[in-house]
Amino acid sequence: MDALTPPQMTEAPDKIRQKTGTRRRRWSRYSSQTFYLFISPWIIGALALTLIPLLYALVVSFTNFDGISTHWHFIGLANYQELIQNSTTWYSLSRTLLYCVITVPVSVAGGLGLAILLNQRLIAVGFFRTIFYLPSVVPVVASAIMWKLIFDRDAGALNAILEPFGAPAFTWLMDPYVFYVLVILTLWGLGGGMIISLAGLQGIPNELREAASIDGANAWQAFRNVTLPLLSPVLFFEVITGMIAALQTFIQPLLLAETNGTTTAGSVPVSNYLYMVNVYDQFFDNQRFGYGSAMLWILFIVILAITLLMFRSSAFWVYYEVDRDE
Repeated sequence: MDALTPPQMTEAPDKIRQKTGTRRRRWSRYSSQTFYLFISPWIIGALALTLIPLLYALVVSFTNFDGISTHWHFIGLANYQELIQNSTTWYSLSRTLLYCVITVPVSVAGGLGLAILLNQRLIAVGFFRTIFYLPSVVPVVASAIMWKLIFDRDAGALNAILEPFGAPAFTWLMDPYVFYVLVILTLWGLGGGMIISLAGLQGIPNELREAASIDGANAWQAFRNVTLPLLSPVLFFEVITGMIAALQTFIQPLLLAETNGTTTAGSVPVSNYLYMVNVYDQFFDNQRFGYGSAMLWILFIVILAITLLMFRSSAFWVYYEVDRDE
């Protein structure tokens, strides 16, 4: 019995290691399959709803496809050449850039201002946070209809308020005032940016502000040298997402147009003739699917270029707690 004990003692751990290694290999294969199984809905959605339509639009942009007829053919870069030479395209793009330049900085600054105010210890601060956040969750269609009723020339609330002061009845929903209405409609939803900025403010340790005050910094100096640099990644995120959303604005100009029937791109006032409204006009009013696809690809290139430029510039004004290279 004593002679058999050492071999048994040496063989048992080896068998246990082999069984454990086999189980780990089996679990490793199972876990990788489980991982791909869980992300498969996202992969299928990205392929079916993003990549394939994107490539299809690229192919269509080189054709004269009208969306109905089967008699279409490749025309090369003709759509892109016409797009570059078309003054309407450049006008709609300039109006979109103007809209973006106005709304994005004001939205970010306004949301930050509200976040600073509502980050204080106030009575019923939760109630006020809810009130300011609610407009951002109202559907865009309902918001547009509400503001359209407010700025209506004959039955609008704004003209009714201004009438006792002798002001004339302004046609707010026509050129050039309708562009200002569009900006107001956009800035009404500052609550979304406010919540993001508020979360960023609450993530900054109070010890840093206290240390700045001990060193003799006043409230503005502490905000400029401590709070703002630490909040810059959050503000950078808001600027990027806001810019992308502003360049793709489409529904609001259509809903603000004064029509008696079906809203079309032709009924949108010139001031609100943004780039995506022009794309809608080419697709559904003019049945030029090839030209509209070329316009969408140009917009994609513009958004990509601006985004890359902003990421390049972020090295000069965005500060991270750790080095990004690490």
